[in-house]
This record gives sequence, C-alpha cells and structure tokens, in this order.
Amino acid sequence: MPMGSSQALLLCLLVLALTGDWGRQAAIPGCRLRSFNVTVRSDHQGTCQGSHVAQACVGHCESSAFPSRHSVLVASGYRHNVTSVSQCCTISGLRKVKVRLQCGGARKEELEIFTARACQCDMCRLSRY
Repeated sequence: MPMGSSQALLLCLLVLALTGDWGRQAAIPGCRLRSFNVTVRSDHQGTCQGSHVAQACVGHCESSAFPSRHSVLVASGYRHNVTSVSQCCTISGLRKVKVRLQCGGARKEELEIFTARACQCDMCRLSRY
C-alpha cells in the first residue's frame, strides 16, 4: 500500500524530532563520567587476567580566543596576536578499585587500579595528556 503525503510528512517530522533532540544533547558542553570495560592482565602473556567496569572522563568544555592585550603584544615582540583560554575535561577525583584476576586453574590474584570518581572542566595542561 503506497504511503500518503500526510503519512510521509508525519514520518519526516518524527525523524527530525528524534534526531534534532539527539543533536542538541550532543552539543551541550559538559564533562561527565562514562563507564567502560577494561581488561587487566598481569603480564604480556596474560598469565592472569580479569575485567572490570572503570570510569573515564569524557565530554567537552568551553574554550575561547581573543585579541591579545597591548602589554602581551609588547612583551612578545608583537608575535602573540591572539590569546586563547582552553579548558579540558579532566579527572578531578580518583578511587582505587580491586580487580580479581583469574590465573588458570583455581589460582586467583587481586590487583588495584585507579578509576575516575569525579570530572570537571579545568585548564588544559600538557603534563596530563
């Protein structure tokens, strides 16, 4: 049965409503925790291994650029025309979690790893990345 023009219009509006809302959600600045599975191995051969759900900081933060002040221009010999302020999504709190490793047979080990506890937008620092 062919689709009528009113049905086609309704379908288009529904698709636009669904994708439009998703697009707005993705564009909202923010830095948040996201869970992911991590596999932990005791060595390169994977003698002992286990998995755990860890937390990472993901998202984006606001940044800006603007013309440099006169004092900055003078101090840089007029080479620093633009000043930028950047923020990165960064871990602001850690916690230790224990991961149980299966080592073959009945032998088990425990290993502690760090996972993000909290996130925030903070000044970008090269040493963190």
